[in-house]
Amino acid sequence: MPKLATATKRLLVGRPFRSDRLAHTLLPKRIALPVFSSDPMSSVAYAPEEILIMLSIAGSATYIYSPWIGLAVAFVMIAVIASYRQNVRVYTSGGGDFEVATVNHGPQWGLVVASALLVDYVLTVAVSIASAAANIGSVVPFVATHKVLFAVAAIMILTAINLRGIRESGAAFAIPTYAFVAGILGMIVWGLFRAFVMGEEVRAESAGFELEGEAQHLGGLAFAFLILRAFSSGSAALTGVEAISNGVPAFRKPKGKNAATTLLMMGVLAISMFMGLLMLAKVTGVKIAERPAEQLVGAPADYEQKTLVAQLANAVFAGFPVGVWYVVFFTGLILVLAANTAFNGFPVLGSILAQNRFLPRQLHTRGDRLAFSNGILALALFAIVLVVAFKGEVTRLIQLYIVGVFMSFVISQSGMIRHWNRLLRDETEPAKRRAMRRSQAINAIGFTATAVVLVVILITKFTQGAWISLAAMAGFYALMTGIRRHYDSVSAELAESEDQPAVLPSRNHVIVLVSKLHKPTLRALGYARALRPDVIEAVTVNVEDEETSALVDEWDKHDFKVPLKVIDSPYREITKPVLDYVKRARGSNPRDVVTVFIPEYVVGRWWEQLLHNQSALRLKGRLLFQPGVMVTNVPWQLASAKRSKALGTEHVAGDVRRGVIVPDRHNGGNGPSTQNAESARDTSG
Repeated sequence: MPKLATATKRLLVGRPFRSDRLAHTLLPKRIALPVFSSDPMSSVAYAPEEILIMLSIAGSATYIYSPWIGLAVAFVMIAVIASYRQNVRVYTSGGGDFEVATVNHGPQWGLVVASALLVDYVLTVAVSIASAAANIGSVVPFVATHKVLFAVAAIMILTAINLRGIRESGAAFAIPTYAFVAGILGMIVWGLFRAFVMGEEVRAESAGFELEGEAQHLGGLAFAFLILRAFSSGSAALTGVEAISNGVPAFRKPKGKNAATTLLMMGVLAISMFMGLLMLAKVTGVKIAERPAEQLVGAPADYEQKTLVAQLANAVFAGFPVGVWYVVFFTGLILVLAANTAFNGFPVLGSILAQNRFLPRQLHTRGDRLAFSNGILALALFAIVLVVAFKGEVTRLIQLYIVGVFMSFVISQSGMIRHWNRLLRDETEPAKRRAMRRSQAINAIGFTATAVVLVVILITKFTQGAWISLAAMAGFYALMTGIRRHYDSVSAELAESEDQPAVLPSRNHVIVLVSKLHKPTLRALGYARALRPDVIEAVTVNVEDEETSALVDEWDKHDFKVPLKVIDSPYREITKPVLDYVKRARGSNPRDVVTVFIPEYVVGRWWEQLLHNQSALRLKGRLLFQPGVMVTNVPWQLASAKRSKALGTEHVAGDVRRGVIVPDRHNGGNGPSTQNAESARDTSG
């Protein structure tokens, strides 16, 4: 069983990497772009569509505002990207917004940012995978009817890929990402060329339908609220920008400069695709409704509404199905891979939080492939729960989305403003002061833009589901502060005190638990005697009178020089009588120590564990909570364990040189020596 588990792990994850190979996993810009930017670039597949869906509430007449809403979103994106180019140059440790907020606003604000980002990373995976299911479902009916199953399977595959390491996953994602960018930009250019240069009519399949909204004649505040709501939905295009600031350590040197360049490339591509799709949607007359069966007038009874990208591809590449399949396939694939942005951001942030004792320490260490394996697995689990809970519906999930990321934007940019203020107080050189003022102005614009968007999101999306995200952030905040409080209290409790120097136990009372007089008991007894304790005794619990009498007679025949104490148990319990006896043996002296030796079988098959050691497990669990009591397990390997060890031993090149395997000189040095630690113990016992 252990050998099968190891083989399966190696098959899925690959051979482990040495720690000194970490530098070889650093990313060049051409690989870092798809690794860290797949989320913001792929969000153009659903952000324009969400704008149209929100506007459809008031009918197709409001579609004329979609380009202007897109321009507003593009302006915010430019401001955010320019601002984060300042961030990555200054803070290169990988803490990103968490580090900026902690350094400039204090630990509490840092935790607020961390809570927001953790929630947003989970939602990034859920929304991206759900959107992928919707796009692929436009051409594959099975996926459309089994969205949750597809999403869960996709998350599990992504998890396995990321467990193999960041460089390997980046190489796997590079080709699909660039293929998606080429497909979308090619579709936009060809569609606009056909419409404006060749003068052809490029019409979407839904262009002839009428769109009836719930409120056809909105005015005043209601109309403004609708526009703001569409703007907030379109702002989903900005998600993932902060991932690069968290992933700076994964870049090759110079890290800050390479990260800033990658941000610029990402921004140019994302904005071009985002605005191009909105323009193409206007040219082709696409109609996208939140409830197609009710809102689309003139549509066939069996009409299945396709996604915006699928409708545009069918219109632009009419008569060329290869082009349609290309765009839809790589759009669905990039939306699956877009979750990789979160798979790189969440584990790194989790590791930094764990290092600062805000999350369990298991999240801090790297796994076999130098990736933060525990963080990857935790993210996958949270995302699967969300997908199942919301049935893989993009429109339902996106209402929870982007609250966290814009909250981190606002706090981070305000932190950068304070950062420049602090440096300006000490800088006297005019040229450097001008550069700092310019950087501060960029961050101030980013702060203003993201603060406005955050207010809009909170107003328009709070009752639609944003409150769930806020509650999740509060939950993460409370959890992290509780974990930090626990670690601090444990550290204070365990810290060595100068006025309380360490003292040796005044007395060691050894108790060997005996159930039968067999080889495991003899080994435990021999080991206990070898420690030369102050007091040593064997203890057995009288559950059956006949068995106990036979054990006492056999014990006396061997003349062990160690008394055997018999504890009566009228209710046939074992654990409680032993606990009571141990408490009495320890007495009232706090410097006395009682050491309990428990013989235990080592088995080779998982089902054998169910047949053995159950009493020992219960005893250990209770004895661990007794002050002044030490528990020592004395293992005895059964034949199945020895066979399993012989079959499951794995050696690699260099084991002999490192001394892991001792060559058998009597066998020509071709195999391991038969004299191992176990046989050595047998001969000495």
